[in-house]
Amino acid sequence: MAKYTGADCRLCRREGTKLYLKGEKCTSEKCPFNKRPNPPGQHGAARKKATGYSIQLREKQKTKRIYGLCEKQFHGYFTMAEKMRGVTGENMLALLERRLDNVVYRIGLGSSRAMARQIVNHGLVTVNGKRVNIPSYLIKAGDVVAVKDNKQSKTMFDDIKANAPKGLPKWLTFDNEKLAATVVSLPERADIELNIEEHLIVELYSK
Repeated sequence: MAKYTGADCRLCRREGTKLYLKGEKCTSEKCPFNKRPNPPGQHGAARKKATGYSIQLREKQKTKRIYGLCEKQFHGYFTMAEKMRGVTGENMLALLERRLDNVVYRIGLGSSRAMARQIVNHGLVTVNGKRVNIPSYLIKAGDVVAVKDNKQSKTMFDDIKANAPKGLPKWLTFDNEKLAATVVSLPERADIELNIEEHLIVELYSK
């Protein structure tokens, strides 16, 4: 996928809200967003009247950036969600949550989704005992996601071995000694605490 190489804080400023793309660093008082919350650019501070289309577009862009996806990938999840039973917007968010890099992030192996994606890309993770290095791999209920046995001694995992991850969603269980998580069930909309109005995205793509 295309990789964004600019400053992450510019993306937060563009969307007008913290996207926590750097993980815990975004909670610091020194975060640039606290000093310059207006959109980047020469006319970023100028007031612009929001239209219905712009509101829908910004919601889509915000969600794309939270999960670190390009347009083609993101629209693919929408198309997949349309063919599923249930509410399209909720189905789409559930699919995004089921991505392997997101699961690695949710169980605390990576401090951000970008770091979690790198962990997966480098082949440090297994699913049901088999190495998987595809960040977009969709996990299923009953799957076991774990760090490879010969990689568990890495210092980057020392903290999580000593302390269980905070805010673990109820659809996942995690054994911090074995560095293994079990997918108890598939995520539902109530399990996703992100401030996303998915119906706006559906309205945008349905035009």
